[in-house]
Amino acid sequence: MTNPLLASWDTPFGLAPFDRISDEDFAPALDTALAAHRDEIAAIAANPDPATFANTIAALEAAGHGLNQVLSVFFTVAGADSNPRREELQRAFSPKLAAHYAEITANKALFARVEAVWQGRDSAGLSDEEARVLMLTRRGFLRSGAALSGDADARMKAIKGRLAELGTAFTQNLLADERDWFMDLSDADLDGLPGFVIAAARAAGAEKGRPGPVVTLSRSLIVPFLQFSPRRDLRERAFRAWAARGANGGATDNRAIAAEILSLRQERAGLLGYDSFAAYKLETEMAGTPAEVRDLLMAVWTPARARAEADAQVLQAMMAADGVNGPLEPWDWRYYAEQRRRADHDLDEAALKPFLQLDRMIEAAFACANRLFGLDFRAVDLPLYHPDARAWEVTRGGTHVALFIGDYFARGSKRSGAWCSAMRSQAKFPEPQAPIVINVCNFAKSDPALLSWDDARTLFHEFGHALHQMLSDVTYESISGTSVARDFVELPSQLYEHWLEVPQVLSEFATHADTGEPMPQDMLQRLLAASTFDMGFQTVEYVASALVDLAFHEGAAPADPMALQDAVLADLGLPRAITMRHATPHFAHVFAGDGYSSGYYSYMWSEVMDADAFAAFHEAGDPFDPATARALEDHILSSGGSREAEELYTAFRGRMPGVDALLKGRGLAA
Repeated sequence: MTNPLLASWDTPFGLAPFDRISDEDFAPALDTALAAHRDEIAAIAANPDPATFANTIAALEAAGHGLNQVLSVFFTVAGADSNPRREELQRAFSPKLAAHYAEITANKALFARVEAVWQGRDSAGLSDEEARVLMLTRRGFLRSGAALSGDADARMKAIKGRLAELGTAFTQNLLADERDWFMDLSDADLDGLPGFVIAAARAAGAEKGRPGPVVTLSRSLIVPFLQFSPRRDLRERAFRAWAARGANGGATDNRAIAAEILSLRQERAGLLGYDSFAAYKLETEMAGTPAEVRDLLMAVWTPARARAEADAQVLQAMMAADGVNGPLEPWDWRYYAEQRRRADHDLDEAALKPFLQLDRMIEAAFACANRLFGLDFRAVDLPLYHPDARAWEVTRGGTHVALFIGDYFARGSKRSGAWCSAMRSQAKFPEPQAPIVINVCNFAKSDPALLSWDDARTLFHEFGHALHQMLSDVTYESISGTSVARDFVELPSQLYEHWLEVPQVLSEFATHADTGEPMPQDMLQRLLAASTFDMGFQTVEYVASALVDLAFHEGAAPADPMALQDAVLADLGLPRAITMRHATPHFAHVFAGDGYSSGYYSYMWSEVMDADAFAAFHEAGDPFDPATARALEDHILSSGGSREAEELYTAFRGRMPGVDALLKGRGLAA
């Protein structure tokens, strides 16, 4: 019987036949696909004809289809619906894949052909897109160590393999800590909690097989518990467990793993001739240098800390008025901030959430995409990897554009956070292929599912990434969709969040779960007026994480990352009652892989642009202005990585923005 992962998928939209794939198919399919890709690479490298774009660069683009097919399925289920077997497979696959790709970039004959095409580029008659793909291909080889030889070459291969193992171990340790910890709640412990938190806690208890409600380390449950529980002792216990993920000692402790990762990254950068890993990593980003990143972060840190310190004094006074002695602690901030928000803005999240139904927010995201870009969404019934996941066909003018999959609910088998991935990216070569895009979130499951305002923003954020994939219109997959500079990739996602705050969108889609009535105008106005509430806290916890990430990679690798983390935070003067958004042992953005290493700042770099980009719609007098939407699609959403990010943004806006729009948008401007 043919392994379904290796077959041609004669399925609707070419979707993986999840109902025919078992965990036992993955290992043999990977071995077969790796061997096939190895043969394809060998044939390109050994081609006796002179190297050309077609027989070398385009041939590399066309190679590996079978391998991509296997990996797209595996990494989808490994991230969103893991189990012990899949975790075991991931541990086995990571070094194998690292070795495979290291073998490709270390292939001297292959690199010689790439270099020959590069040297002859001026007379090759290449299109702009072909020239871009050639440059990126060559740069990728060089940055992977293709020019190394001898011991340095062998050491680079070993480093890559070890980093792959460590990144997988870091992720699985974090998942284990998040999955295994929970706190049972008695009926008395539920006092003061709104209904949606109680419902989420009961659902979590049922999933854990407990007789009653529990608090877990899922952000969608623990954050509202910290916001609403009047029991300071329980808040402290839950917060300490949340903050200790990856640092509990024993088999799942990530601290030694983080130290080894940082050491190996620095060694890797040194082999390639860079002073630091940050210098190596930022060379290809918009920021360019660590100094540019630090300048941006510190420009935001100073006013954000001032705001947070002023807010802390208010919260401390509220706590004292409750008869609680001692300083404001991290497990107190969210609770008293919620009390303050209720008092200052007459805004109660428990009263707000019934107006933020998951299904209605999905409709809102779709409706905005329709008004802006003419996209239509039709629910389709397909076998997917988990019963919680749903699918929609995306069309424009009756023509198929993409398949979109949404997987919104938290569960023990899913890693924390939210993300967008493409099981298949848009391309026209070697044959046209439409994207299959997945949004994964971790919302509390209930009936109906109700979101917090932060949840709703997350939904719009991830859908902005999805639009970047769906609207891509390039020839080569390597520059498709979100294949852009890391500090540019968050622009479409963060920009899309702005449409959630458009009053006419909320008036139409923020309807009460029980009555169907639209959100009252006064509540809507209070909600929007509170959009920068507690922004000092939010900005400080984020920027602190970004500055620690930068410090980790800016100089010599620290022997003790936790000591360096503490030193950076002390030097910054981090307010006592605020912690890093992601402390080192659970900083998956930075340690699960290289993606956001030296790059956690990129959300803020992109925010400088997203504030300015949405202003273009305001200047046009309409948040759905057709001409501005068309320019956004033409210059950014459809272009992928076909040009430098700064060039794409300048084509859309006519200039690059300054930090002022960001400070104003966060309510931190002087």
